[in-house]
Amino acid sequence: QLQVAESGGGLVQAGASLRLSCVAPPRAFISFAMGWFRQAPGKEREFVAGIDFSGDSTLYADTAKGRFTISRDSPSRTVYLQMTNLRPEDTAVYYCATAYAAIPTTPSNDYHYWGQGTQVTVSF
Repeated sequence: QLQVAESGGGLVQAGASLRLSCVAPPRAFISFAMGWFRQAPGKEREFVAGIDFSGDSTLYADTAKGRFTISRDSPSRTVYLQMTNLRPEDTAVYYCATAYAAIPTTPSNDYHYWGQGTQVTVSF
């Protein structure tokens, strides 16, 4: 099974924090980068953050820099997205995916094995 599984979304007020989790298949987790994307209603899916196969290199969208942190835990095959100082414009369905490559990139076409997504709603 090569599906990833996200969790951790919810409804929070502006300024709050959330931590999203994504459990990846063993083969994918060991060799490839992982990424977080989000899609708001009526908008295209956009890159949020990515981490390379080793955890040594990360990549962030400008909207995530300084507020979001991506990390990975090898024993549990889990990739986390720690989100702080959330804003209403962060409201979206957040998706985790496995990259085709070992280093993260921003285009969604560079990723496969998408999860079902987890809803994050930030109220004023």
